[in-house]
Amino acid sequence: MSVQERKERERAERERLIVATARELAEQQGWDAVTTRKLAERIEYSQPVLYSHFRGKREIIGAVALRGAAEMAVAMRAATAAAEGPRARVGALARAYLDFAARHPAVYDALFQLDGGLAYAQEDTPEPLKDAFAALLECLGEVSGDAVDPGLFTEVFWASLHGVVTLTRAGRLRPEDSEARVELLVDRLAVV
Repeated sequence: MSVQERKERERAERERLIVATARELAEQQGWDAVTTRKLAERIEYSQPVLYSHFRGKREIIGAVALRGAAEMAVAMRAATAAAEGPRARVGALARAYLDFAARHPAVYDALFQLDGGLAYAQEDTPEPLKDAFAALLECLGEVSGDAVDPGLFTEVFWASLHGVVTLTRAGRLRPEDSEARVELLVDRLAVV
């Protein structure tokens, strides 16, 4: 291995460590607790080293979001692959999405609530975000109905899931009705 390859590998590992530490800190204490000073202390590197990887917290949030989008896409695809039939796949997709949001609230915030400097629904949208949307579309496209654009239907279904996540986290919805909400979304929105 050349010196250049070793340096690139070390740089990539430092970047992974920064992102993983930021995510861990955000999951434990919230995004307000994530500062370059705290990150530098936790990973035992100087703040200038952090700034050699990321210009600031916004870019770190974006990096957490991109990794989270990839994880979310895997979780949704795994859930839908294990389900048989369109209706079961849509229900599994909804449950996987809601479960991911509940288990990883800081990642969910990085993806959909905070400014990570990422473009959504545009030509320059990063691949992990496109792939997470594609994971939704793969399942929902088959139940959108003949007269409805599958992409538009996916956006509306996704917005419904996001609303459920947001209202649940804010304590505005009764927890005992979570499964009934999924069933209602599947029954009323999906053409199966």
